Amino acid sequence: MNHDFPLLRYDGAVSEIPPPSDRPPLRRDAERNRRRILTAARGLIAERGLGVGYEEIAREAEVGVGTVYRRFPSRDGLFYELFHDRVDAVVGILEEALAVEDPWEGLRRFMRRDFELQASDRGLREFMLGGADSTELGRRSRGRIQPLVAELVERARSAGRLRADVGQGDIEIILAMVGGLMDASVRVDPDLWRRYLAMVLDGIQSGDRHDELPGEPPDQAEVGRILAGWARPRRGQGRPRDPEAPARAGPQSETGS
Repeated sequence: MNHDFPLLRYDGAVSEIPPPSDRPPLRRDAERNRRRILTAARGLIAERGLGVGYEEIAREAEVGVGTVYRRFPSRDGLFYELFHDRVDAVVGILEEALAVEDPWEGLRRFMRRDFELQASDRGLREFMLGGADSTELGRRSRGRIQPLVAELVERARSAGRLRADVGQGDIEIILAMVGGLMDASVRVDPDLWRRYLAMVLDGIQSGDRHDELPGEPPDQAEVGRILAGWARPRRGQGRPRDPEAPARAGPQSETGS
């Protein structure tokens, strides 16, 4: 049986997200501002992560920061509208992985496709790795995702395709490790994560089968740039700066609209 997964990437568009059922419809101008805020937030958070501030979102959306706070009084509400459909996509990838006949192939494909989904969206990656623990969506997401990951792991281990001493926690740590590499290497080689995911998968599977490693080892200059960008930025700082990139000008003064 040959299953494949759709390539899921953020394409720059905000999906048509209906307002929560307990919220009355907004006036036309208010709804237009809401959509502008969501478009700005999705783009900024996809690039820089969950630490993007409301002031930055307001500037990008060309609205006053007070408008952002009125539409989204809590970050929980903003994260829900940005990520609930993305969580559904991850669950869909897991369910399709469980339908793959070969348990090892199912686990391998889940990990690869999950990273393909997250590769162009740093905010989603941080969200899925627990960067928004306080949100109800984050708690519900873990409740949906973790049992399916556990089933994938147990299925591969019972079939003798995954090392007996590898558990669900190991898989979650691997996801975090490769996600960190994604952040650090994005300006050097945005596909470098594929090489190291292949190495890790080769190390945790049973038997003598070895997949060919994609890509090439980074040279010493590239390693230096990657390691320099590995540290997680403080809240509001966004993506680590490429050490070889020119310095940016200072922040522009904010004007509300």
